[in-house]
Amino acid sequence: MLLTVLGLLALLFVVKGANGPRDRAVQLGTLALLILAFISPLCALATALFSARIFHHILLVVFVAPLLVIAFRPLVPAVRPGQEPPLFLPFFAHTVLIWIWHAPMPYAWALSGTLPYWIMEFTLLGSAVYLWWGLLAPGRNPVSIFAISLGTVMQMGFLGAIFTFAKSPLFAAHLSTTLPFGITPLEDQQLAGLVMWVPAALPYIALSLRMVPTLFPGDNGSAEDRQAENDTADNHRDKAASWFRG
Repeated sequence: MLLTVLGLLALLFVVKGANGPRDRAVQLGTLALLILAFISPLCALATALFSARIFHHILLVVFVAPLLVIAFRPLVPAVRPGQEPPLFLPFFAHTVLIWIWHAPMPYAWALSGTLPYWIMEFTLLGSAVYLWWGLLAPGRNPVSIFAISLGTVMQMGFLGAIFTFAKSPLFAAHLSTTLPFGITPLEDQQLAGLVMWVPAALPYIALSLRMVPTLFPGDNGSAEDRQAENDTADNHRDKAASWFRG
């Protein structure tokens, strides 16, 4: 199933073509990260270590998702600026799914069989694509991008803090699988919390910082100058998208 999905994705990239080296880099980067997440030893390691599972999920929702948005947005008819659905909707959907799938009982169910596992993977990735599609949309209000980016940092950081500061292991699936790697289940869980708390936040922080110049225009200058500064929001959004292209 996975090889079929990767093959179809590669075929879509071939059919779509590449508009320059950056476009090709996005396509190759997306495929490379998917291979790292699902075919490399990381996938097998994630069955034993919760920290590896979290790293696997961060690859999908923080890096693969925006690359997919950048790669396939030209194939989707553009929505007129101002007519996009509110960013709160994808933010809420993604937040709920992140917290559900990293709660002990749903997480245990996801590891109980092939179908539950792929439901977890596709819903996490799908909700992340939904969120990044809104964050990188042309004409999006920079205030909304700034707020939702920081909101995502906060909710993922809070979840990571729970894992880091918990007094005991929360996930039964990893109680007997971490010792061969030289760490206890609690240490593995703490490492997972740090991964979700710090590295996962960096792209959202970078995107929010891109919006800062449009949020705080200079007090001096004419109204026309201030309007021109506000009109640069799209340019900063495009730079944020370019940041993911490398």
